[in-house]
Amino acid sequence: MWEVTPRGQVGVAIVGDIEVWVTPKLPIDRLLFLVGYAANPKGWREESVRLDVRDGLIPAVAQALWRQVERALSQGLLQGYRTREESSYVLRGRLREGDQLRRHHGRVIPMEIRHDDFTVDIPENQILLAAVTRLLTVPRITGESRRRLIALRQRLAEVTSLVRGAALPRWQPTRLNTRYHTALRLAEIVWRATSPEYAPGSTVANGFLFDLPKIFEDFVTVAVSEELHTRFGGAAYPQYPCHLDEAFAIRMKPDLVWELDGMPRAVVDAKYKQEKPAGYPDADLYQMLAYCTALHLPRGHLIYAKGNSSAATHVVRHAGIEIVCHALDLASAPEAILTQVSMVVTEF
Repeated sequence: MWEVTPRGQVGVAIVGDIEVWVTPKLPIDRLLFLVGYAANPKGWREESVRLDVRDGLIPAVAQALWRQVERALSQGLLQGYRTREESSYVLRGRLREGDQLRRHHGRVIPMEIRHDDFTVDIPENQILLAAVTRLLTVPRITGESRRRLIALRQRLAEVTSLVRGAALPRWQPTRLNTRYHTALRLAEIVWRATSPEYAPGSTVANGFLFDLPKIFEDFVTVAVSEELHTRFGGAAYPQYPCHLDEAFAIRMKPDLVWELDGMPRAVVDAKYKQEKPAGYPDADLYQMLAYCTALHLPRGHLIYAKGNSSAATHVVRHAGIEIVCHALDLASAPEAILTQVSMVVTEF
């Protein structure tokens, strides 16, 4: 017998011929709304809440991916320059003198050259192909989504497939690849959510899992940052580096610190659920107290998902520091969730 408990992840895991499904308490469209927010503040939020989500998370994500990739490729595959090094009997680009002497000992041909090719085999297309290919290995996607994903894989046939276990190539947002931005960020989420395959003996394990605490933390960071910037200006910094002690030996990184005129004005920590390590049931409060003390702030804000903690305000004895706990109702409509974020910011 096995006892299986979720650890903040939702999705599907497959071990051998056994499928383990972890279904979120949130409606699927709300979860995808949060994921889209984390992926790109101005990305696919509006479309994600119109997906057919009746069959669950995996079909909805598959549908989102092929829609966004099809949209990105609607004007054709993006092309770019890629540097290649090869042996050739025709001089193209530049001669690599060192390699020429080392490999051919003074012979004229073949020549070791370096040149730039204008090709579709660029990081952006490789990332899209990797996500499409990986999602095709996940069970229970709909027949339509599977056909669409296979068609996209065929369109990307001239792109290099990533070797199993390889990391995604890096890409930089530019004006030239603007139409790819949303699809690329969703593709990166799909890649991260799909665990690598393992083959210990005859058992094969793979899966498609979202980390709910990380999704919630990203959502709060982006949404609060946008609201602060719109309402008050200043600058919001995620994972703000600071120190607790005078010797700068104890490092801390609050999820978000908002600065105005170069000075910290507010500190926020996002927690999907209240952390209660053994012996320290109020660890989140202690952590926020440390942040406020080090940043010399009179108030700190903890933001939870409703149902995992309650809204409350605690005033620290002999210090006067207020620790405000907020609870976001993630089952609400997207507009209502953003309204809740706006109300939280008014208390800063």
